[in-house]
Amino acid sequence: MAAWRRAGGAVLRVLVVWAVSTLTMLVLAGVLPDFRLQSADGDSATSIGVTAALGAGAFGLLSALVWPVLVRALLLVPALVLGLLVFFLNGSLLWLALALLPDYRGETDPQTAVVVAAAMSAASSAANTFLAVRDDRAYRRRLARLADRRWRRSGRRRMPATPGTVFLQLDGIGHDVLRDAATTPAGGEPLMPNIAAMLRDTHRLVPWHTDWSSQTGASQLGILHGSNEDVPAFRWYEKETGEVVISNRPSSAARLQRRAAEHSGEPGLLAHDGASRGNLFSGGAAQVALVLSVSARRGRHNRSRAGYFAYFSDPANATRTAASFAAEVVREIVQSTRARLRGDSPRVPRGGLYPFIRAFATVVQRDVVVASVLGDILSGRTAVYADLVAYDEVAHHSGPRGRDTHQVLRRLDRSVGLIAKVAAQAPRPYRLVLLSDHGQSPGETFASHYGLTLEDLVRAGCGLPVSRRARHTASGAEARAAARAALHRPEDGHGAEPHWPAPTSDPVVLGSGNLGLISFPGIPGRATREEIDRRHPALLRTLANHPGIGFLLVDTERHGPVVLGPKESEHRLDTGEITGEDPLKPYGPRAAALVRRTARFPHAADIMVNSALDQATGAVHAFEQQIGSHGGLGGEQSRAFILYPRLLSPPDADGEPVGAEQVHRVLRGWLDEAQAAQAVTAPFIPARAPLR
Repeated sequence: MAAWRRAGGAVLRVLVVWAVSTLTMLVLAGVLPDFRLQSADGDSATSIGVTAALGAGAFGLLSALVWPVLVRALLLVPALVLGLLVFFLNGSLLWLALALLPDYRGETDPQTAVVVAAAMSAASSAANTFLAVRDDRAYRRRLARLADRRWRRSGRRRMPATPGTVFLQLDGIGHDVLRDAATTPAGGEPLMPNIAAMLRDTHRLVPWHTDWSSQTGASQLGILHGSNEDVPAFRWYEKETGEVVISNRPSSAARLQRRAAEHSGEPGLLAHDGASRGNLFSGGAAQVALVLSVSARRGRHNRSRAGYFAYFSDPANATRTAASFAAEVVREIVQSTRARLRGDSPRVPRGGLYPFIRAFATVVQRDVVVASVLGDILSGRTAVYADLVAYDEVAHHSGPRGRDTHQVLRRLDRSVGLIAKVAAQAPRPYRLVLLSDHGQSPGETFASHYGLTLEDLVRAGCGLPVSRRARHTASGAEARAAARAALHRPEDGHGAEPHWPAPTSDPVVLGSGNLGLISFPGIPGRATREEIDRRHPALLRTLANHPGIGFLLVDTERHGPVVLGPKESEHRLDTGEITGEDPLKPYGPRAAALVRRTARFPHAADIMVNSALDQATGAVHAFEQQIGSHGGLGGEQSRAFILYPRLLSPPDADGEPVGAEQVHRVLRGWLDEAQAAQAVTAPFIPARAPLR
């Protein structure tokens, strides 16, 4: 009897979706002048209805049979281009479906077919989703079938009894931002209700302090591979090769991953039955999707883009994501226009390709990564690490706590709720750990506030001519690199690391959030303070006394690494001796240890520059075009978070973890605990909690 009920329910859902598609086609035929289901002489209502029903059925059947084949054939097409082709492909299938009907006497043009197909896909997807949500038993049965199918395809004999672990990185969300978003305001509900329910019932929230280089390259490399040694910033200049290494450049990411594996002596956090989704680095996982460190490879060994096929093979997914992409582009244009009309300050330009980059980060990357994680859960994968970059991208341009970022936080919360709901139906128990790689600090850009860039200031201090044309460091946001990889353009330029033209008198000046790096190619090895003073007597004094700069790190011949501040203040890192007021004092008690660690990196710049910090507001000045920034010390950027199940051991008995390498050890310990645990675990979110 149960089998008959299940079969009857499935048939009923098919009939309802078919009826919705038929009704949608009839409505569009009545509204659109270029879409007709009857001949010019007219047909009976019955004939029109039958034509619409047959057309909707043929379109649904072709979508189910032909669409996956088309997507696999087009897998080599750049993902963003595939997204734009979604509507054309759907329109072609509709045109073909109507052409196959023997009694079809209407007409439609290609443009109208695209509109009709998109509307029908959206309507059928909405109906199917509504029915699945309304029928929890059907939803669970569907998940169980998918899990069983994926498990059989994997070739495994039985499901492990121990819990699996999902590490979900919410890129750029600081500890205080998450805490506030999960707090219930008076007379309202929290901005992130699903995470609020987890925090209330099953999880604990703790902060962790980033390294001096508070950015995804250093943090994620240390978390996934156990070492971020010799990663002084997001981008830096290497004198021995004359190259600029950029963390989110695929060839650089691959090189950094190899270095980290050699230094740590281990394959990575995800080496045992793991999956890496949407990250800069693989973590040693055999299953990767949208991972930059492998995206530059070609051939059968690169499966990084397989996540696109898995997602876009469903025409409803493809249509919904493409429509949401277009809506997000419009939303960004409207929001940036409003900000400009209101005279919001600080503000950075948000034109050009940025609306499309934002839409990629907040829609395409999110949808594909979440779908990949759901597939891993249903397959019973032991460890999954995924990165959602939406908040980080928007906060760079709108500020960490703006109205724009609130919308992104709500959507991320819904993604967390979806993952939690699916995990509750998985073939093995799962533990969900949320974490971030850094926070973001607000503030007007250095160039906007002071009318000159860091490079201008350095050249002036060296007595070199200053260009009248403003030059800005390209944004280091992960979404841009992910979008380039999706477009099959993983590298800037011609695919090689940029070579700096390095005349002996001209310094190389780079920005990484509010961290600046100055190198002198004409000086072999690390330039000392004494050598810099001999060549450019006014430079260090000019930089240290500028109101927008908090401190400098330089090496010396007699005292080793020294931090310089305004009014001749100094902090000798090897001895702790301080002259004047400690320039590191505004940055907290951990600043000296973090700066000392970076000072011994072989590729630390000749001069490392950290912007000034407004202690009252936590504002810093980015050396890039960002009003929400990270990369150095100061404010909320250095205070990330870990949200973990209470049944796991606390991350650090002595306080918050410090540095990405220590976070790696914490996560590694939790994986070891899971392997030793019984097949019993607390749910992600209690049943009474709202899943939005």
